[in-house]
Order: sequence, then C-alpha cells, then structure tokens
Amino acid sequence: MKKLYFIAIYPPEEIIEKVQVFKRDLAVSYGNSKALKNEAHITLFPPFFREAELESDIFTAFERINTHRCPFEVELNGFGSFPNPKNPVIFVHPEENSDLTDLHRRVKQQFNFKQYSFTPHMTIGYRDLTWENYLKAWEKYRNLKYKTKFIVDKILLLRHDGKWVPIAEKIIEENQKR
Repeated sequence: MKKLYFIAIYPPEEIIEKVQVFKRDLAVSYGNSKALKNEAHITLFPPFFREAELESDIFTAFERINTHRCPFEVELNGFGSFPNPKNPVIFVHPEENSDLTDLHRRVKQQFNFKQYSFTPHMTIGYRDLTWENYLKAWEKYRNLKYKTKFIVDKILLLRHDGKWVPIAEKIIEENQKR
C-alpha cells in the first residue's frame, strides 16, 4: 500500500493560528475551503508516494539530511500568488533567504528523485479557489500588510494518514552529536 509523504518547516503555533485566520477568510469570502485542511508550513520537499513497507528507507534518508548548521530566521512579509488560471494560489510571502535555500539544498541531497522548483511560500488559498474568486481575493491580499518572523530550528517529515501527521523531526543545531 502506498503512502504520501513530504518534508516541511512549521512556524510556531501563534503564526499557524494567524495564517489560519487568512485561510478562514478565503473559505468564507471566496469559497476556498480546501486550504483549511492543512496547517501553515513551508514545503522543503513536495508530497511523494512510497510503498508503506519502504518507510524505513524514507526515515533513513531523512535522518541523513545534514542539519548541522545554525538555526536561522525566516521573515514573512505580505502576500504573493501564483496566478495560474487552472490552479491559482495565494500565499504568505517569505523574504528571500539564503539559509532557507541552503536547507532546501541539503534536503534535496537526500531526496533527489523528484524534479521541482523551490519557491518558498506559506499557502493560504488553492485547489478549490476559482479563477474568478482568486482575482477578487488577490485584489484584497496583494496590498494587505502582514509581517512577522520566526526561527527555523527543525524540519519535519510528515505522512498522510487522512491528514498530515509528523512522523519524524530533525533538529537544526550547530553543535550536533555525530
């Protein structure tokens, strides 16, 4: 049986709760309820299927990710979007961050079987967001102010068991035991 997995950074609970407010607004005002299903996060490696019996290989690869580095700050600043008429997305926008790019590169060294572009974002609207409602929502969110920051000090491996469940975490710290 195949299971779905992905690797992500989760912000602190108070940011997750604030982002949930934006998601609820999109659900109520713009008919976009699908985004409510997932907590706020930044994807480091997108969802992928693997046979459940190969899960130990996923754990091994996850454990091999080199997180021997200083924790770092991510600044969230305003909103962005992917204006694809077939699948529009609205997100909280992280500032460009070389530490985040470096962490993604380290993940990709262990999980390199899927080609994808890394555009860090924290989704608030997608999937059942129609193009018409995207245009209306984007009018509001394009100029809406939201600014905060958080420290990235761990990454999570998640599995989809009806909902996304963390199954492993890796601490980011400079003085890791080898």
